[in-house]
Amino acid sequence: MGGSDVPTAPDDPRELDYLYKEADRIYYVFARRAGLSSCAYWMMYDIDRAGGALALRSLADSWAYSKQTISSAIKSLEARGLIELAFEEGSRKNKVAHLTEAGRAFAERYVKPGQAAERRAFCTLAPDERAQFMSLARAYTAALAAEMAALETDEEEVPCTPTMTKRGEGETA
Repeated sequence: MGGSDVPTAPDDPRELDYLYKEADRIYYVFARRAGLSSCAYWMMYDIDRAGGALALRSLADSWAYSKQTISSAIKSLEARGLIELAFEEGSRKNKVAHLTEAGRAFAERYVKPGQAAERRAFCTLAPDERAQFMSLARAYTAALAAEMAALETDEEEVPCTPTMTKRGEGETA
């Protein structure tokens, strides 16, 4: 065969964007099957993972949803009897969401199976692949955050090069 068997490294993240959107679509469909919005599903997910109770400010800090979207999701979960809100101990302002009995049953039926499916899917990767995937995802997320922040300061665009390790570094000779 004439050429290298080494795959070329893409310099356009569009395929990654599509993969992230596909993952979001999978979760959206799963949440809708459970009768929840995506935001409400993730609120239930986090409350369940926290052992059944979680401060609302922790939920707000964990997600990129607006406060209004989170508030609507919490109100819908409360209206369905899946959570109850109570003030944090010693506070008259900060609230905690607690799963009700119905909420615990809902989590057993919908949330925990979703968490188990995630784990099974993740564990289809070999241990070293899981570690590498997480490392690469962290590095990409940090780089993306830095690049988006740089847009606010009007820094120039830097081309993608194979040996680039930091913003502004170019290829080595």
